Amino acid sequence: MSRVTVQTLQSAPEAAKPFLENALKANGYLPNLLGVLANAPAALETYLTVSAINGKAELSLAEREVVQLIAATRHGCSFCVAGHTAVGLNKARLAPEVVEALRTGSALPEAKLETLAAFAREVIATRGDVSDTTYAAFKGAGYSEGNALEVILGVSLATLCNFANVFAQTELNPELEKYQWQRSAQ
Repeated sequence: MSRVTVQTLQSAPEAAKPFLENALKANGYLPNLLGVLANAPAALETYLTVSAINGKAELSLAEREVVQLIAATRHGCSFCVAGHTAVGLNKARLAPEVVEALRTGSALPEAKLETLAAFAREVIATRGDVSDTTYAAFKGAGYSEGNALEVILGVSLATLCNFANVFAQTELNPELEKYQWQRSAQ
């Protein structure tokens, strides 16, 4: 059971209801993350706004999902790993072996994506103080200065939802159960 109330369309504060209605239409169900964030309509609005902005990044959906899965596994957010596994496989069309490597913390089988993943891991581990070597490898793989900042944008988005879910102990929606994940020693 979640530690924080998972709001519904009926129980949510008025300021959160329009956001939840839109999410229900877009997803076909209301992700429990959004029900948790609805307790603080400003947090819900921030998450949805930053998510939409992140969607405008030059990084592809697949690359953005690599960043989201790196952050979710590093932050120990079971809910977000499940959700981004679903998006990674079904919408971003990441290869199953790439998603599995992201979920287990293994090296990715695609060199460019592994370079992106290594950069994202170091952004998180060093709070942005990425080494010149890692940054040079990132740029050498074809990524730009703007892409580096987009990784940081993705990490900031992930931090809000990862930390909220870990704090709330958000339960998975039934739609995400087949993508369950539990933190292992990494």
